[in-house]
Amino acid sequence: MDGQDLCLGIDVGGTKVSAALFTDSGEISHRQKAPLDTTGADESAAQIAALIAEYEDAGRAPRTIGIAIPGVVFHDSGRVWAPNIPGWDHFPLLDRLRDVTGARLILDSDRAAYVLGEQWCGAARGAEDVVFLAVGTGIGAGILVDGRLCRGAGDIAGAVGWFALTPEFRAAYAQRGCFESEASGTAVGEHARELLDSQPSDFIRGLVENDLNRVTAEIVVEAARRGDAVAQRTLDHAARYLAMGIANIVSILNPEIVVLGGGLMQAGELLLDPIKKEFTRWAQPIAAGQVRLELSALGEDAGLFGAGRLAWSVVSG
Repeated sequence: MDGQDLCLGIDVGGTKVSAALFTDSGEISHRQKAPLDTTGADESAAQIAALIAEYEDAGRAPRTIGIAIPGVVFHDSGRVWAPNIPGWDHFPLLDRLRDVTGARLILDSDRAAYVLGEQWCGAARGAEDVVFLAVGTGIGAGILVDGRLCRGAGDIAGAVGWFALTPEFRAAYAQRGCFESEASGTAVGEHARELLDSQPSDFIRGLVENDLNRVTAEIVVEAARRGDAVAQRTLDHAARYLAMGIANIVSILNPEIVVLGGGLMQAGELLLDPIKKEFTRWAQPIAAGQVRLELSALGEDAGLFGAGRLAWSVVSG
């Protein structure tokens, strides 16, 4: 099988870049992953360009190349904004990459890639109305309506971390939104540290050797699995907000399925079960009865598969 039978997917994260060749059915080959060069905007772009050249020089020139970006892609200009990559503030990534390859390129946000990947080869396979809720360092949503990506007038649709879920405004909401401040992986670590100032947890303190600055969402999830009360209270807080946020999504969009992914959702049933019980209190009843809530089937590969699907979407029209 030569490159003309394959498309290249590239998933750019804040700290790593992954790539693989895909068939039109989602079969994967020649996969690789490396730390992202974040010494500067041009250096990051050059690394991606070198990765493309590596495939082409090996005789695997792809038909098209799909690239997922951890931020916003402005489709009119091909510029990108990725807050975790130095210098990628309206950076002309598409033009930079066009200079090094003759292949057709398509760029989109990571959240768009997540939902496409899950629809293509994951938990939402074949569904037309899908939301992927990414709950990690932040919170964002990839949205498919009638099988088409919803990007919004300014390519910012899906910034659900800014959902207003309480009338009591906190200063943190001005920087990253209410939903994200209460229910992201970052928030779970923060809330646990706040609770530990007044509530004892020898187990958590033992895990972090009494250095509360080391308390993260991963630590909280591990402690909750062991029955720690502070950890469970922290996850209960996040689950309540996640349930409200998902209820809003379901009421607005009436999707067939909401796929839950991102680092925090590695907690699995610890979060999924209370979310399922709670979200029906808040969602439109008919829509709540129709939707399925599922954990990601692709995990950290959702963005990579989505990048591959982006590429094939150009081929198939």
